[in-house]
Amino acid sequence: MLPEADAFPADANRIAPLLRKIAQLRTGRMVTVTDGSHSRLQVGEQKFNRKLQITWSDGVELYTVSSNPVYPINDYNLYVQPLFNSPEIVVDKTSEIPIDGIWEDELKVVLRITNNGLENVTDLHVIEGVWKHIQDPEGKLLPCVMGHENAGWVEDVGKDVTDFKKGDPVILHPLISGTDGTCLDCRRGNDMHAAAGAFPGLSIKEGGYSELLKTSVRNLIKLPKVLAPKDVAPFSDAGLTAYRVVKKATRNLLPGQSCVVIGAGGLGHIAIQCLKAMCAADIIIVEKSSNALKHAMELGGDHGVLIDGNEVEKVKEITKGKGAEAVIDFVGEKGSTSMGLNMTSNGGFFYIVGYGEEIKILAVDVIISERNIIGNLVGTWSELYELMELADRGKVKLSMQEYKLDDANKALHDLNEGKVKGRAVLVP
Repeated sequence: MLPEADAFPADANRIAPLLRKIAQLRTGRMVTVTDGSHSRLQVGEQKFNRKLQITWSDGVELYTVSSNPVYPINDYNLYVQPLFNSPEIVVDKTSEIPIDGIWEDELKVVLRITNNGLENVTDLHVIEGVWKHIQDPEGKLLPCVMGHENAGWVEDVGKDVTDFKKGDPVILHPLISGTDGTCLDCRRGNDMHAAAGAFPGLSIKEGGYSELLKTSVRNLIKLPKVLAPKDVAPFSDAGLTAYRVVKKATRNLLPGQSCVVIGAGGLGHIAIQCLKAMCAADIIIVEKSSNALKHAMELGGDHGVLIDGNEVEKVKEITKGKGAEAVIDFVGEKGSTSMGLNMTSNGGFFYIVGYGEEIKILAVDVIISERNIIGNLVGTWSELYELMELADRGKVKLSMQEYKLDDANKALHDLNEGKVKGRAVLVP
């Protein structure tokens, strides 16, 4: 084993002789060292990568050397660093996040990312610092690469990977199990509750706003031939979350009953299509944007209600005074939870997906009405597979707007201002 990175001196001219000596002892081969911000240190067939670490708090740039083999990458991995409580993120082409070699990681896979979905709720809240107490309580996460909705092509595989090979198109389940799938929740199929689970770009440094990403083979789903990675990345979280809540709702929805969808944007427009494909209930769309409402109605809505202060009364009128048997709230803030509960019928189900405010209701009101409040977190690997089957059949399609990775800030501002129809997608 080579020494840890900290054991290397920071000066490149002093690093080179040390690495040459280590390499000669280890491989019997000479080492070629070239200087520069993206230099490679060649040792036999393995590559060592000088990575640029940025201590963003004081702006000092430090060169260090990764002591582990890294997968050979392009000139740089585009690197997006979220700044908590800041309206902007930093797109830094001079920084590299090295991807550890996978030769000793038997069940790991390196992907070449083609598209990464922008979460109009999660990614914006991360930058605003809403998640900081959960995401980075000790202040050690930054800098990191955001991006948890990922799809791409397999670039390389570990020695024990048998079901995937270079060139396979795949989509990633967004949560990585900390036990490689051996915990009880994982064995029961509840991937989103995995022990020590981690979301790329949210709770660990390596996310999909990049060219390459290393992950576990357990997270991969091979795409059907009619689907390309560039067409499905937002399904990995937004689509999966929408599918899961719709799957819950349709278990209790009968023909002639009603389901309200609050918010017809990134998740909502997927949910509407899933509802249409999976049940015969009437779909009532409640939306503040007339353009989004129009688009959602084209996807399968039966009734459209524009938020104008009278939306609860309009839903009650459509449902003959009862309210809807199911209400799915993809907003979760600015009064939507109170509005959604008031639209829910006695004995009905209020599914909360969006977040940002408290749900306030008296216990006695819940008891008398027997309304059910149900939370929803992403979904399982099996549910992502099921969603891909729907997409393969043309039952669910994504409305997407593509942005270059350099334009990440513009994409986030457009999302925040409601200018994106469907999903925003970053393309490396």
